Amino acid sequence: MSTSNTRMDGRTWGVLFVLCGAIFLEGIDVAMLNVALPAIREDLGLSTGVLSGVVSAYVLGYGGFMLLGGRVADLLGRRRMFLWWLLVFVVFSGLGGFATEGWMLLVARFVTGVAAAFMAPAGLALVTSNFAEGPQRTRALGVYAGTAAGGFSLGLVAGGVLVSANWRWVFFAPVILAAAILLAAVALLKDDRQELPEARGFDLAGAASITAAMLLLAYGVVRLEHGGAGLGTTLAVFAAGVVLLGIFVLIERRSTNPLVRLGILRSARLVRTNLAALLFMASFAGFQFMVTLYLQELRGWTALQTGLAMLVVGIDTILAPTLTPRLVNRFGNVRVLFGGIVLAALAYVLFLPVAQDWTYAVMLPTMLLLGLAFALSYGPLTMAATDGVDEREHGLAGGLLYTSMQFGTALGISAVTAVSMATVNAEAGEDISLTAIRHGLVLPVTAAVLAAFVTAFGLRRKTPTPQVPTPAAVRAAA
Repeated sequence: MSTSNTRMDGRTWGVLFVLCGAIFLEGIDVAMLNVALPAIREDLGLSTGVLSGVVSAYVLGYGGFMLLGGRVADLLGRRRMFLWWLLVFVVFSGLGGFATEGWMLLVARFVTGVAAAFMAPAGLALVTSNFAEGPQRTRALGVYAGTAAGGFSLGLVAGGVLVSANWRWVFFAPVILAAAILLAAVALLKDDRQELPEARGFDLAGAASITAAMLLLAYGVVRLEHGGAGLGTTLAVFAAGVVLLGIFVLIERRSTNPLVRLGILRSARLVRTNLAALLFMASFAGFQFMVTLYLQELRGWTALQTGLAMLVVGIDTILAPTLTPRLVNRFGNVRVLFGGIVLAALAYVLFLPVAQDWTYAVMLPTMLLLGLAFALSYGPLTMAATDGVDEREHGLAGGLLYTSMQFGTALGISAVTAVSMATVNAEAGEDISLTAIRHGLVLPVTAAVLAAFVTAFGLRRKTPTPQVPTPAAVRAAA
């Protein structure tokens, strides 16, 4: 499958569409659920704690098992893990639609998160293994990243439409899409078992310790939204997670067959990429949450109206596979990423003085800048995640990236929730206020500025610029 030229035949495009479909499915699933939460609460009579748990359960499953999922894909086969966990995703997403009690939703979302944790890094590793390093892989990753980002923005609108019919369709609709992707994947993805490293045993102690550590750290991040309430418990959870992380490092140092080669974590480039990804996603998740509260709680907009307001962010679906490769070809991966993050910071700054009576025309520049920022950032982050990493460890590299993104998303939502609720409490009120929204919006600006600062260190390193095919070159090759 992997070829050195830029031309891709029908089967190659089919493989890319299958892998893009899976990452699109993951993004749209999360976005639609976020829009459906008020309807779910009303229908099932859920408390605020249980409703928050529905979101947190997915975060726990995703964040807790992502590193394990990435490494298992490298050891047991990317295709096998991708297909198996896509099937699990289909089953439990569907079961969520039949839920009649809160605990049923919690279980369904946790297992769906676990499935995504194994499926996503396997999918990214399949992209890098099916497309040769250079122009073809860069182009494939551009399409892949654009689809991933587009899934979330388009999911906001799709969720609003489905909720207007019945919130259960938010769970049933992904099943239909996933089933089609699964059938196509079975036919198109080649068996990669012959490319697996020689089996030398499995590091069960390392797998158990890292999974427990990530679960605790993810739970600690989720608990941050409670602010000062239960701070001691939150700190204890974080401390336990850090201790288990230390135990994991000791196990890996002594293991003859380590689950994670610790040397990969010594790469400054890899650390910088994952930290930038965490901060970038934290800024967007926090901003999106605050905007949703502003539009629905303060302005009284419906879920569909809110989704349509955010739809323009979805221009990244078009720009990421077209504009971004051209810019990467000309300016290099890090410079394009830096520009995208700076645009995101500018977008958040423009929204800081938000007023009760703002028209959508005033909000539009922020939404347009965010769409451009995602187009310039998401793809280069995905490319940088595996840049310079041995192909046999691309699943692990993907796991690190998606773990950073998921933790960033959870951290961003928890942080803005804590700040905004602290403001509400200080005002002795019960409902969200405009002041609370403004205070919460400061955090996305801060996170985006920090992400730009982290990325700026990479600008000093001169790297060879990857050659990305222009549409004209592709047409000529075809």
